[in-house]
Amino acid sequence: MFLKGDFNTLNVLTVNKFYYLKGGSETYLFALEEELKKRNFKVFPFAMKDDKNKEALTSEYFVENVDYQQANLKKKIDLSLKIIFSKEAYKNIDSLLNQYKIDIAHLNIFQHQLSPSILRPLKKKNIPVIYTVHDLKVLCPNYKMLSQGEVCEKCKGGKYYNSLLNKCTKNSTLGSAVNMVEAYVHSFLKTYDKYIDLFITPSSFYREKMIEWGFPEDKIVHIPNFINPDDFLPSYTHEDYFLYLGRLSEEKGIMTLLKALKETKTNVKVKIVGTGPLEDEIASFIINNGLSSKAELLGFQTGEALSKVIKNSKAVIMPSEWYENGPLSLIESFAYGKLVIGSNIGGIPEHIDEGENGFLFNPKDYFQLAKIIDEVNEFDDVELEKIGHKARRKVETIYNNEYYMNKLLEIYNNFI
Repeated sequence: MFLKGDFNTLNVLTVNKFYYLKGGSETYLFALEEELKKRNFKVFPFAMKDDKNKEALTSEYFVENVDYQQANLKKKIDLSLKIIFSKEAYKNIDSLLNQYKIDIAHLNIFQHQLSPSILRPLKKKNIPVIYTVHDLKVLCPNYKMLSQGEVCEKCKGGKYYNSLLNKCTKNSTLGSAVNMVEAYVHSFLKTYDKYIDLFITPSSFYREKMIEWGFPEDKIVHIPNFINPDDFLPSYTHEDYFLYLGRLSEEKGIMTLLKALKETKTNVKVKIVGTGPLEDEIASFIINNGLSSKAELLGFQTGEALSKVIKNSKAVIMPSEWYENGPLSLIESFAYGKLVIGSNIGGIPEHIDEGENGFLFNPKDYFQLAKIIDEVNEFDDVELEKIGHKARRKVETIYNNEYYMNKLLEIYNNFI
């Protein structure tokens, strides 16, 4: 049985390729580190060097920054070998482990820039390895199970050549070839089977998908993502707009949302927060389709500005078209007392209780989405407040830090 005092001297290695706030994985990482420190754990991060990084005791062991996006062709070819095995990452983490006694390693996103080469030094020292699965990289070479705008599972059964045939990695032959080889190498070596002791999935959907693709059921545990509810002051009042927040990319379904706006019958406005590769296309679509009164691009928002735009919204729309995991933005929207309209795909429907704290629609069905937006737009303040309270209550009972840490520390206890 887990006892709170058992862990006072435990040292936890946290691994994530970025050590600054870049996305959901880093939001989770920093929240996890904070919760561990509150419980008297000592935290030892391992990541890439970057000027934007938070301070870390172990920063001297971080690997040199790798940016595949900015590299020229020759550099990309040189870097491609590091994706499969990084000598630098192997050497640096080995040095860190020789300097500090680590009791347990908790991995997040580590592939490519750090690579699975970091796993061997951990196993050499018999350190238990826990891996929170934020994306589908353990199954899919391009990590999204998305190809040419459609959900794709063609690589199932080890048929990774499909990722090259379909140029699944950013429509690049080189990138797709490298990721294909990487997948075959680690499949042949059974890297994830041999070196990772337990997988934690933020959604039941990811757990079931991993089991379906051949991972052992007893090595995968589902624990939903978490936030500290005290960090989010709910607001059950609103201004007259809906909100989209997230990356402006095809898998997020932003174009489906804009098409839905064309079909709405009521006086609807949506504020769009985020940046991404579709930014120019979205701006043109809004102008060319006469949507300037219905859609407003706010760009990247953070801190108080982001909190304010969520708090003042009528509802949050999440029109994803890929296998979402356990989106923190959805949980944060609930914490602010906002209902969520989400696609019925991946882990999203696990969070949304239809009619209670939000509504679901079929991915890419912009007619159905338009109908739901119009219906919610007609709700009076009393109805919106009632749904908002139910959304907040789900965070307080399930998606909170105490619930999560109790589950996690039971796992740590089993391995120590």
